Amino acid sequence: MKSEDLERLFTVTMPYGKYKGRAIADLPGNYLNWFAREGFPRGEVGRLLALMHEIDHNGLGDLLLPLRQAQTRSAAKTRAAA
Repeated sequence: MKSEDLERLFTVTMPYGKYKGRAIADLPGNYLNWFAREGFPRGEVGRLLALMHEIDHNGLGDLLLPLRQAQTRSAAKTRAAA
């Protein structure tokens, strides 16, 4: 895992399915668990889903708090500038 991977959890969105368009970091645990049982897709999305599953499953969500706060601040600045 690289630090860039953690950042990508907030910038890569689900390309399909019930949660299409939602950031991988914001997917619910039961959805991530389903992928863990059925198999993660190939490619970057699958790799990031597996990473987010590990974070969620092991209760490490607090690791993402600084990135989530930075993402929120960035979005607020973008809205204010518009």
